[in-house]
Amino acid sequence: MTPRVRARKSLGQHWLTDGRYLSRIAAAADFTDADTVLEVGAGTGLLTERLATRASRLVAVEVDSRLAAALRERFAGKPKVRIFEANVLEAEVDAILSAGDGGLPYVVVGNLPYFIGTAIIRKFIRDRVRPRWVIATLQAEVAANMAAQPGHMSYLSVETQVFAEAQVLFRIPPRAFTPAPKVDSAVIRLDVHDGPGVEVDDMDSFLALARAGFAAPRKRLRNSLAIGLRVDPSEADAMIGRAGLDPGRRPAELSLPDWRALYFALRARTAEAG
Repeated sequence: MTPRVRARKSLGQHWLTDGRYLSRIAAAADFTDADTVLEVGAGTGLLTERLATRASRLVAVEVDSRLAAALRERFAGKPKVRIFEANVLEAEVDAILSAGDGGLPYVVVGNLPYFIGTAIIRKFIRDRVRPRWVIATLQAEVAANMAAQPGHMSYLSVETQVFAEAQVLFRIPPRAFTPAPKVDSAVIRLDVHDGPGVEVDDMDSFLALARAGFAAPRKRLRNSLAIGLRVDPSEADAMIGRAGLDPGRRPAELSLPDWRALYFALRARTAEAG
């Protein structure tokens, strides 16, 4: 159904209404009877309907009270579908799952608002209670960033791939949405690792290093790292050499193992200085 309520710009509402893309997302969601399916941003329920035909337990999360009320009415006769009205960024995953009489394992599907899509992805892949996978519609550029390979990576690529294997499934044009956004969207699949994909002793410190390394991403690694860590370029050079890396490379060219080597080089430098 086409939404009868006006989209709220403050919530970033762009409802996916093209049945072809809705069906492709539902087909890509290869959950099993054992999974609790958590749909984020259920909106008008078009994707919810498709997921409900196969899900044994479906919890549809919607922050807009107008839409949540309509969803409760629409799915009132389907006990396996529960509507949870909440801001997904503020709700505990345990609470969301419990609201639908669900539990582990669980998976996440959602057409996410552009302005908080990255934060929602981060919440689930880094949570204490992680899903098996996430399939989400995001701004195409953001999805590409998450799945980028060495040569095109950003801090977002590193952060995402530490916790999940990322793959862009397909793009969606603006005309598939109501109202139409100004940019293309893309559907990304994130298969969440059982544990971090990089073995380090302090994940927050590792990610802080990667963030510092991308402080000036267009510059060479030695300069970008020096800016991010607020050290002299000669110190950055020494640390990069200790990691066995070429200081002339750019941050986007480094792989996760490269960042790990750089992290332990920084730890060694810190220990020597202390």
